[in-house]
Amino acid sequence: MSDENKSKTFLGFDFSTQRLKAVVIDENYEVCHEADVEFDVDLPEFRTSGGVVRGEKGEVTAPTLLWVKALDMVMDRLIVAGVDFSTIEALSGAAQQHGSVWWAKGSKERLKNLSSEDFLHTQLASTFMADSPVWMDSSTSADCRAIEEAVGGPEELAKVTGSRAYERFTGAQIRKMHRTRPRSYSATERISLVSSFACSLFLGEYAPIDLADGSGMNLLDIHSMQWCEEALKACGDEKLSKKLGVPVPSATVVGNISSYFVKRYGFKPDCKVVAFTGDNCSALAGLRLRSGWVGLSLGTSDTLLLGLQEARAPPAGHILVGPTSEAPYMALLCFANGSLTRQSHRDRLVGASWEAFNELLQATVRGNMGYMGIYYDTAEIVPRAVSGRWLYDASGRALDKCAPQFEARALLEGQAIARRVHAEDMGFKLDSSSRVIATGGASVNKELLQIFADVFHTPVYVQDKHANAALLGAAIRAAEVWSVHTNTKLTGSEPSISPVATPYPDSEAIYTPMLERYRQYVDTIPKLQ
Repeated sequence: MSDENKSKTFLGFDFSTQRLKAVVIDENYEVCHEADVEFDVDLPEFRTSGGVVRGEKGEVTAPTLLWVKALDMVMDRLIVAGVDFSTIEALSGAAQQHGSVWWAKGSKERLKNLSSEDFLHTQLASTFMADSPVWMDSSTSADCRAIEEAVGGPEELAKVTGSRAYERFTGAQIRKMHRTRPRSYSATERISLVSSFACSLFLGEYAPIDLADGSGMNLLDIHSMQWCEEALKACGDEKLSKKLGVPVPSATVVGNISSYFVKRYGFKPDCKVVAFTGDNCSALAGLRLRSGWVGLSLGTSDTLLLGLQEARAPPAGHILVGPTSEAPYMALLCFANGSLTRQSHRDRLVGASWEAFNELLQATVRGNMGYMGIYYDTAEIVPRAVSGRWLYDASGRALDKCAPQFEARALLEGQAIARRVHAEDMGFKLDSSSRVIATGGASVNKELLQIFADVFHTPVYVQDKHANAALLGAAIRAAEVWSVHTNTKLTGSEPSISPVATPYPDSEAIYTPMLERYRQYVDTIPKLQ
C-alpha cells in the first residue's frame, strides 16, 4: 500500500505517576491500539511504591531512568499490539505536572547521537544529575516563602504566576537544589519538566517547556507569557533562564521525530512531534469542557478543571495558561489525597477489593447518618494541611474510629464535599445546565460517581470508549496541531459523553448542611507551614 493510501494515525503518551500509557488513534479519533507499563509491577528494580520513592522531611522523588526504561517497554508492547509506526503522522504527550528532570552536561549531544541498535535506558543511564522531585514532594516550604518574598508576597506572586508558592512547584524545587546541592546544580546542563523531558526523548534534543505546563512552576508570567525575572532570580541563579530555555505555546510542532525512532521502529522521518504538556492541561483538551462544565480527574491526585477566558488568581488553587485556543486560561484545584488515599483505606477496611468496599457503601445511606471524615494520608495541597485523619459524628464530636461502613462513606463523601467547597471558594457556580465530566482511573467506580453527583447536585458524565482524558487528549492534540500545521482536514469529532450518575432530588437538602460543617472542621486542621 502506498503512503498516500495508508490510513493516518496519531500517537499519544501519558507519563503519569504510577504508569506510562500509550494510545494510537485514527483520523476519526477512534482508538486503534493501547499499551501501558505499571512502574511498581513491571519495573520492580527501581523499588518504587505508587511510582515514587519517599525520603525524609517530605521528599518524594522518582528515578528519572525509570521513565526512560518504561518508554522502551511500552514501545515494544505497541509493536506486539500490531502498531504500524509508519502510519503515524504526529505524536504528543502528557505527563505528571510539577516534576523536574536534571540533565547532566553533555546530555544534549548524547540525545543527538543515540544508536538505534540499543535501548534508550542503557544509553541514557548516566545522563541525569539527580532523581526527579515530583508533585507529591513537600520539602521546600522555606524556598516557597523566599520566592514569595522576592516577588512581593504570596498575593503578588499569584497575580503574576497564577499561584502562590507551592512546595511541589518547580521554582521552589530549583531553589532547593541550588541551595542544598550546588555541585549537582552547577553540573546540570538543562532543567526540564517531566513533559518536556519526555518530549526530548522523541525529539532527540532538548524540547522546550510548553506554556501550559510551564505556568505550574511559579516562574512564568502568565500575562506576558515570559519567564518572570524576579522569580528566576529568587531561585539563586542569575542565568537560570538558560537552563530552562524559551517556553512555547502548547499547540507547537517542535520538530520531526528523532532518527533513533525512525531507524528502530519505522516511523516516518517527517512524523511531527507536538509539544508535550501537563496531564491536567491535556485532560482539559481531552474533555472539551464547555461553559458551566467541570472536569473532575480522579487519579493519584484528584483535580478539578475549568476553562477560563481571563486570568484571575484566587487565594487557593491555580490559574494556568490554557492548552487550547478555546480556553486561554484554565483554573485548577489539585487535591493530593486522591486514589492512593482511597485505595489505602479500602485495604485497611476490607482488603484489596473494591467490590467489598462498595458493599460497605451500600450498607449506609446518603449523608452517612451525619458521620463525616477528612483523610489526608499525605500533606494536602488544598487546603494546605498536614497529614492526618479526622472523624466526626452527627453532633460534631471528634471520634477515633467508627463502624467500617460509616468510615467507608465518610471517606468518599468527605472527598466529594471538599471538592465542591473549594471549587465554590474559587467562584465556581453550578446551575441547571452544569455537569461534571469525570475521568481518570477511579471514574469507573459508579458508587464513587454517584456520591459526586449527589454532593454536587449535578449529573456526572464520562467519556464514551475512553476514561483517560489526559492520554486521549495527547493523541487528539497531536492530530489537531498536525492538521493545522499541514492544512489537512481530519474527520475526527469531539468525544461523546454519557451520563453515569444523576443526583437524587433530595441531595441538595442532605449535603448543603454538610458543606458548612466541612468548612468548620477543616479550619481546625493544622496547616502546613
